[in-house]
Amino acid sequence: MAIKILLDLIGGVALLLWGLHMVHSGIVRAFGARLRHFLSSVLKSRFHALAAGVGVTAVLQSSTATALMLGSFSAAGLVDLAPALAVMLGANIGTTLIVQVLSFDTSAMAPLLFIVGVAAFKRGNRSMVRDLGRVAIGLGLMLLSLHILLDSLSVAEQAPVVHELFSAITGEPLLTLLIGALLTWLSHSSVATVLLTMSLGSSGFITPEAALALVLGANLGSAINPLLEGTVSGNPAHRRMPVGNLINRLVGCVLFLPLLPWLGGLLHHYDTPTRLVADFHTGFNLVMALLFMVPLNPFARLLERLLPDVRGANDPSRPQYLDESALESPTVALVCAARETLRMGDLIDTMLSQTMAALMTNDRKLVSAVSQQDDVIDRLHEAVKLYVIKVTRDSLDDEQGRRAMEILGMAINMEHIGDIIDKNLNELAGKKIKRQLQFSPEGAAELEEFYRIVRGNLRLSMSVFMSGDTKAARQLLEEKARIKELELSASENHVLRLKEGRVESIETSSLHLDVLRDLKRIHSHICAAAYAPLEANVSVERGVDTQDLSSASRADMVKQVDDRAARLGDFDQQLCGDGKPRG
Repeated sequence: MAIKILLDLIGGVALLLWGLHMVHSGIVRAFGARLRHFLSSVLKSRFHALAAGVGVTAVLQSSTATALMLGSFSAAGLVDLAPALAVMLGANIGTTLIVQVLSFDTSAMAPLLFIVGVAAFKRGNRSMVRDLGRVAIGLGLMLLSLHILLDSLSVAEQAPVVHELFSAITGEPLLTLLIGALLTWLSHSSVATVLLTMSLGSSGFITPEAALALVLGANLGSAINPLLEGTVSGNPAHRRMPVGNLINRLVGCVLFLPLLPWLGGLLHHYDTPTRLVADFHTGFNLVMALLFMVPLNPFARLLERLLPDVRGANDPSRPQYLDESALESPTVALVCAARETLRMGDLIDTMLSQTMAALMTNDRKLVSAVSQQDDVIDRLHEAVKLYVIKVTRDSLDDEQGRRAMEILGMAINMEHIGDIIDKNLNELAGKKIKRQLQFSPEGAAELEEFYRIVRGNLRLSMSVFMSGDTKAARQLLEEKARIKELELSASENHVLRLKEGRVESIETSSLHLDVLRDLKRIHSHICAAAYAPLEANVSVERGVDTQDLSSASRADMVKQVDDRAARLGDFDQQLCGDGKPRG
């Protein structure tokens, strides 16, 4: 009997965690990019950031997800620490809202959520409809799990040994708090711990004081996961935001723990155990947000002193050649920027190689490794761009100005290639692995040959970029015609295999053509390196002059480069066609 009750409890908790996972994953798939953009755009003041944290976390149902999303902004230097901490204060409030909703009797909604969710997931024509169906199913599972927990606990009320066990482990508030923190850390969800506490409290297994202590532990445990998951980098500065959030939780526990006997008795007089837990969870986070909002700026400065920005030598996103002391000599500084851009090219070469290996071997580890390297490329691109703009603050001669534009253009093209590899080729590799598909031997050989030529021309473009050799530049542009012919031939061969009824070709048809298209797009960006030396040689386009460069603002400089890249892209499209696979 006792074993059955224990298994029912564990099963109910597991179902609750899976429901939370489905809600979170569905929201991320449907609105993840929009939420990320929204979060990055509203971090202007502490109060806007607080409201944004409440809203985003109420949707995501995970303060850990908000913390990790925010941590990427903070690590890249895109957001100040004070607004980031304010977002986390709001995130802690946002996690309490779903608890407030589920504290009411909503079990009758579970069947309706299942029906709507399954219909949307199975019949939805758009991916967003399917993702929202996943959310509805997840909410239904959460309600069902709460029903299972309450039924299991009602049976367990007849077993005195269960009461004695809970009394023993929740008799000391500090120990109970630590148990709550441990459960939250293990489950990665403060919501699950608080909902479990509500079920235990409503069944009479724990006292009001123990229930409040578990809630404190849940809030403390929710701050541990972002600290552990978001500190892969060895840079102490990347730990500022999660450490600040953990300090907020610790201070709250220290302040509220001595008050638990009084608060438990006071709130128990006019609240049911379920409402007691939900209201205390919300009240605790509101009080801690108000308490920390006033000294947030001094607190942020203290964290910055305690955790300085020190990037390790093995951090790949750390620029290796951008020497600030060389800015006094534009010629030397531009060489430094060119070397860093060349390093970006080496990383792109590695990304391309790993992505094609993942496509051919179905290696999941390579897919995740490529995504991490794209983040490195993005940071290096930003560093090179800002460094070159600093160089252009002083007067440059025509040659130096032209070289500055070449470096910025090359860095932009490398960043675009990184995005194509990560957002397109890498996603295609993920789909192929998920569906366990295989290219036909002939199709795989064609893709590998196409990739070999693209990779060889990437190295040639790096040589053209560094040397300015017009002969090599012409050779690089001649490769565009070769790539066009290869794409046409590979597409026609693929269609012939489809007509033959080859199973592998039918299953991988869209993947095959998409890989060809993306490799051709990458090759177009690679060939952009040939334009600058050829333009300089025939004086077709001289770029911006010294006067413009010396007075240009950062925004103007970036706009000039983007406009130039757009013009080159138009010329490239006229030369190569629309880039869509034939056949």
